[in-house]
Amino acid sequence: MAFNSPLLVPVLKADDDEEELVDPQAALREKCQAKGHIGSLYNKYQECNDRVNGKSKTTETCMEELFDFVAELDHCVAHSLFSKLK
Repeated sequence: MAFNSPLLVPVLKADDDEEELVDPQAALREKCQAKGHIGSLYNKYQECNDRVNGKSKTTETCMEELFDFVAELDHCVAHSLFSKLK
């Protein structure tokens, strides 16, 4: 590990021999999103989004649906993500 002198930020360089790194969270999110209850939360969010975008003047937002979906997705991912990290 080398330090960049002006900012003292560590600089890491990957070996050319190593495989390209894959983010395990992205793969786990796809896997979790395929589950029925998480997929239905995503569909509810999309329906809300379509409804809101179809109106010209509305105060409705889809924040509740988005938070429900993301919270459940993250909860599912958290069960196995940390065991895959080095």
